[in-house]
Order: sequence, then C-alpha cells, then structure tokens
Amino acid sequence: MIPAIALQGVRKHYDGFALHDIDLVLPAGQVMGLVGVNGAGKSTLLRLLMGLVRADGGTVEVLGQRMPQAQVAVKREIGYASDDMRLYRGQSLRWHMDFIRSVYPAWDEAYAQDLLKRFDLRPQQALGGFSHGQRVKALLLLIFARHPRLLLLDEPTTGLDPVARGEVLDAIADVLRDEERSILFSSHNTADIEQIADSIAFLHGGHVVAARDKESFLDGWRRILCRGASTEALRRLPGVASIRDSAPLLEVKTGAFDDATLPALQALGLAVESIEPMSLEDIFITTVRGSGNA
Repeated sequence: MIPAIALQGVRKHYDGFALHDIDLVLPAGQVMGLVGVNGAGKSTLLRLLMGLVRADGGTVEVLGQRMPQAQVAVKREIGYASDDMRLYRGQSLRWHMDFIRSVYPAWDEAYAQDLLKRFDLRPQQALGGFSHGQRVKALLLLIFARHPRLLLLDEPTTGLDPVARGEVLDAIADVLRDEERSILFSSHNTADIEQIADSIAFLHGGHVVAARDKESFLDGWRRILCRGASTEALRRLPGVASIRDSAPLLEVKTGAFDDATLPALQALGLAVESIEPMSLEDIFITTVRGSGNA
C-alpha cells in the first residue's frame, strides 16, 4: 500500500535554522504524532508536505505524489488545520460550510450535519461569538466534511483550556473511529499525542531523534532505581539513556527494557529497588537531552 507520507533525506535551510536529513514514513490509515518544542521544525515540515515550500534536498511524497510538483492535485485530498488559521468572524458557520461546499465537490452535507450535533455547534451563529474551542471544532468540521484522505493538524489544541482540549480530542477520536484516515498530528503537548497516535516521531533541532510506534515507546522505556555505583560499564549497557547519581541511589532511564535488563544490572553489582514505566513526556525529554541537539 502506498504510504500517506514518505520523506527521504529531506533538508531545508533557513537563516538560523535547518531541517536535517529527515526520513519519515506514515503508513496509510494510521495516525502519527509529531512531537517537538516550539522551533523544532514541525511547521516547516508541514509546509513541505503542503507544497508551500520546496526542499533543498531529498524527496517529499504525499499520497504517492511528488511534492511540490503535484501540489494542486494532492491538496484536494489534504485537510489542513492550524492554530493560526482564521475564519471570518462576521460570517456564520453555515456561510463557511456553503463556501467550502462550493469549492470541494466531495463535501458531504449529511456528514456535516452529524458533526454539527457531535460538536454541539450552531450553524447560524457568527464565528465572532464562538469560543476558541468552538472555533477549533468549526474548523475541523469544515475539513472533515469533505472527506480528505490525509489530515495535517498543526498544533490544533494550542491555547485551549483543559476542558476544551478534552472536548476537541474526544471529537477527533470519534471521527477517527468513524472513518479510516491518515493523520499527521503536530504538537508540543505529549498528552494530546499519546491519546490518539498510533506512532510517534520526536523532532528536535531540525532532526528526527526517534520514531517508532507508540506502544514500543511506552513498553520499552523504564525508570529504574538502583543501589550501587555508577560505572562506565553501566553507561554502555544497551538502551541506557540517562543516569542520575544521588548516592547511594542511581536513577537509570533505559529505552530498551527487556528480560535481560535486570540481570545485566545485577551483574554490575547493582541492587534494583524499583522499576517504573515512563510517560511519553518523560521519554521525549530524556530522548532529546541525550540526542546531542538539546
């Protein structure tokens, strides 16, 4: 099956910033979370996927088409949402729906009506009277109702309060259960990514520092507290990403935890006190600090 997104050796240079040799594949029908702090390069990568900028090197393919050469055809199949996108505040949501329907023949009015109910939105109300959370859901409705094959969501929950964020994420999750779509969801909020993503890529300083399926991240990482001395042999154990020495305790974080990990620690004279799973946020911070680009 042709992947939704395929980037190979992609480079893009600006004054003071660059994307470096990005290799990334999003299989069709999956959701990938792109995690990175502000300035990591997430928006630049999305602009490359939209054909808004041209890569300095490497190849960018979206839905099997080379970008930016095929951007006109591909954009018919892409739904893009960003926190900085603005709707017309003086016009109603119904006006926006009619406008999008006039541009995109694939607009599904019955589906749009279902989304209105699901998102609890009033179509005759002017957008200026919507809360920030309602405007985000209105934007998602305008995208979802034309059935794009690929969704590019660039920090869509930025600025939302916790209640509104939960409502928006629940709405996205509901839509994903209804239809199989390929989605790239960009955010610096790891909790948002952890809730809906199948796979995760960490972007930092213009580099992809890690990319794998979500369950592998969560299953493979552990925080282990030990008693004993920190040694060079400990640092060389497979997967060890950080060691914090608070004598007599050592905190060891590893990204390759398996049945061989505890025997390896014990062979170095360490007494294991506890083993804890790590949150995606902790995994991200540990990964970027150990990447050499932090």
